Amino acid sequence: MNPEEFRKAGHQLIDWVADFRAGVAEYPVRSQAQPGEIRAKLPSVPPVKPESFDAILNDFQNILVPGISHFQSPKFFGYFPANGELSSVLGDYLSTGLGALGLSWQSAPALTELEELVTDWMRQMTGLSESWSGVIQDTASTCTLVALMCARERASNYSLSRGGLQGEANPLIVYVSGHSHSSVEKAALLAGFGRANLRFIEVDDSFAMKPDSLRQALQADLAAGFTPCAVVATTGTTTTTALDPVKAIAEIAREYKIWLHVDAAMAGSAMILPECRWMWDGVEGADSIVMNPHKWLGAAFDCSLYFVRDPEHLIRVMSTNPSYLQSAVDSKVKNLRDWGIPLGRRFRALKLWCLIREQGVEKLQARLRRDLANAQWFAEQVKSTSNWRVLNPVHLQTICIRHEPPGLEGEALDKHTVDWVERVNDSGQAYLTPAILDSRWMVRVSIGSLLTERHHVEGVWELIRQEAE
Repeated sequence: MNPEEFRKAGHQLIDWVADFRAGVAEYPVRSQAQPGEIRAKLPSVPPVKPESFDAILNDFQNILVPGISHFQSPKFFGYFPANGELSSVLGDYLSTGLGALGLSWQSAPALTELEELVTDWMRQMTGLSESWSGVIQDTASTCTLVALMCARERASNYSLSRGGLQGEANPLIVYVSGHSHSSVEKAALLAGFGRANLRFIEVDDSFAMKPDSLRQALQADLAAGFTPCAVVATTGTTTTTALDPVKAIAEIAREYKIWLHVDAAMAGSAMILPECRWMWDGVEGADSIVMNPHKWLGAAFDCSLYFVRDPEHLIRVMSTNPSYLQSAVDSKVKNLRDWGIPLGRRFRALKLWCLIREQGVEKLQARLRRDLANAQWFAEQVKSTSNWRVLNPVHLQTICIRHEPPGLEGEALDKHTVDWVERVNDSGQAYLTPAILDSRWMVRVSIGSLLTERHHVEGVWELIRQEAE
């Protein structure tokens, strides 16, 4: 494809995306496709002869789009917000168009220095002190893996330079809440700790980690000859957006000299609101933090921020320096290949830069305050309606609900819950995700898509009642 052909196709694509976003509310929110349906409509072998981009775009529209569930719809209330503000989409487009590859500062100076800038902007926007240094990773899963690898090396005095964990006399232990994201457990396993060396700490009635239970687990492991290594506290758990008491956990982590990683993947965006920062009170006592602007804030996926207090330790754990990547300026610059797992990196900073500049902090704050107000409105409707329950403290934008008709209990109640939420999703008029809480099914209503206004929230509550009652 030459530049003129690209120009023509590019105009078509921009027009298509603009029209799609303008009319996204008209699409069924959850894809109606059946397993295998999409692939069956596509050729099983690659084309031998070139095809026109018009043909490609036609298949995209008619075959692939029906196989997409629409996170950008104002009627999307599932999982968590995964907003791609259009200014950020353009930033992502610029990144791909440039084709820059951040192997080192020298390979793309602007890539490195803009990433330094926008992560520091986010540090300021969320009220973090100057003690923190940030880098962009792909997802929170990667950030948490990096955090636990750094924790492992600090606790083992850099066992990677010797025999690794296999050479350690005592097992290293990681402590997490039973409501931590599944990626935390996965990261601990990938970092080599082993399932037997994970401790799931009891939670309280608000589904937050109990500091006393953490302390008891630490003491028991020390008595057994094990080595406590790290604790992961969550600000805004996936199921209920529960808030682990970061300050109390940080004090215990400091006392026992273990790494504290704060998972604020979802709630980190809320910290641009000064009135929400109580939710991670004590975060300055952590060693690392993750937050995902590609969730609620509006940066196009993927864009996850990893903040550390000791970048030199991160670099010591992650650094690689082959001769072909060395340059005369290395002593004066950051080489971000030493700040994470991949050697190369995309110009992700562009989509965050475009988002923040085009929206401004005030406009971002206003949208998040709108969503918080809508969540409180929805929670009040549920609480004031007979046979409905709100199951979680609603601090953020997620409300966990259950319809409990008289006489329905146990598995019968579970079946009722799963059935009515499936009817909602099958309707195409909304998308909700059920989950298990305290061994029973319930439904999460996650408010926060870019286009979701009060009337959409009113509409989903009416639909829910229609299908459940």
